[in-house]
Amino acid sequence: MSEDRPAGIPSGLVVELSRAKVKPGAEAEADRWMRMLNDRLDECIATLDRERMAIEIVFRLRENGEDHLFWVTVRGEDGAGLDHSLPIDRDHIEHAKRTKEPGWVEAEPQVLMLPEPVRKAVFSWALRDG
Repeated sequence: MSEDRPAGIPSGLVVELSRAKVKPGAEAEADRWMRMLNDRLDECIATLDRERMAIEIVFRLRENGEDHLFWVTVRGEDGAGLDHSLPIDRDHIEHAKRTKEPGWVEAEPQVLMLPEPVRKAVFSWALRDG
């Protein structure tokens, strides 16, 4: 993100839209990965506090013979990354290695629009001390 922060995004808040291409032939593995995340949703949600993740959404787009996964996240910049000691994070990493091309394409946020009650909740969760 550039030094000129988009409207509504305070310092310390990271707003991301990331895209990864599913490897050719790995569509069934992508199905299993997304099913695993959905089946273990409580474990996934339990990691969000450590990550300072206020919002995490995964989209999938199949278009023109290609399959892509999109991650939308809103988090505090001081949140932790994936923890290899946690079974859900280990499984998440392993599925990613088998499923997606390495790396991400990152979109640049332009505007963050949140109604005041949601804004207050997201900012207090992602930007809190300690």
